[in-house]
Amino acid sequence: MKKLINAPEDVLVESLRGLALAHPELAVDFDTRVITRATPKDQGKVALLSGGGSGHEPLHGGFVGPGMLDAACAGAVFTSPTPDQMQAATTAIDRGAGVLHIVKNYTGDVMNFEMAAELAAAEGVEVASVVVADDVAVQDSLYTAGRRGVGLTVLMEKLLGAAAEEGRDLAAVLALAEKINGQGRSMGMALTSCTVPAAGKPTFDLPEDEMEIGVGIHGEPGRHRVPLAPAKEIAEQLVEPILHDHDFSGAPAIVMLNGMGGSPLIELYLMYGEVAALLEKAGVRIARNLVGDYITSLDMAGCSVTLLKADDEMLDLWDAPVNTPGLRWGV
Repeated sequence: MKKLINAPEDVLVESLRGLALAHPELAVDFDTRVITRATPKDQGKVALLSGGGSGHEPLHGGFVGPGMLDAACAGAVFTSPTPDQMQAATTAIDRGAGVLHIVKNYTGDVMNFEMAAELAAAEGVEVASVVVADDVAVQDSLYTAGRRGVGLTVLMEKLLGAAAEEGRDLAAVLALAEKINGQGRSMGMALTSCTVPAAGKPTFDLPEDEMEIGVGIHGEPGRHRVPLAPAKEIAEQLVEPILHDHDFSGAPAIVMLNGMGGSPLIELYLMYGEVAALLEKAGVRIARNLVGDYITSLDMAGCSVTLLKADDEMLDLWDAPVNTPGLRWGV
């Protein structure tokens, strides 16, 4: 295993230290491992909190800032943050209008966020939650009841962040979150496994001439393992299950071609070209797109596709200014 680390047990705190140095507009509490905006948003606005295991960067800490999240909780690599972390973050960012928890559908995340919401409510903070569940690969997985929460999380954090900045109340932001959840779908694949620093070896064995279709962002098994194929065929195996699962016709779509961390941008753009051609053929109109590494799986080579059936409201929110380490425009 070759990694740019000192000791495996120090990876998270040392990474957070580097994040704080690189982005002074963020405030990092190294004890609670909570990342917040150094300058909080105005009083009277809904605050957004997300988080999860580390190893998916820039998710979630890289999306803290104006136009997206107010805070993110960083768990150990591929390990949910604790309820205490989430409670501390929730109470810290409340601006008097309530806090929305954006939770990826993994058992540990869901359970710990629920506990944190109860603890924060006991302190007088109004909390609502949305559980992102967009992965069409499998109905249930090793770590979930129901679909896994993957790439749609990025799009949701952007859209809800803009809605909160506008001053929408908690009920309105939650309603938008549920709408996005119902209209977004994702599918991923892997060319290689990821390597967790503490383990020191690949999470799973994947022969050189095979690929995993429908892989999870922690290296969970997907739908099937198949022979390695050209990009055009890989794109078909990602797009077709998404289009089969939800009707994306008759409306604009926001499309993300996301890298898993170990595939170069030249390959991601190539894959986006194949995905865009398939969507055009299927009558799906791409209104906005995002290509790059946004929700990764450490050093895994591969990619995922996320489609969100949008409308004019969502496109306006997408175009609204955002200023975070991982996503920035209009500022």
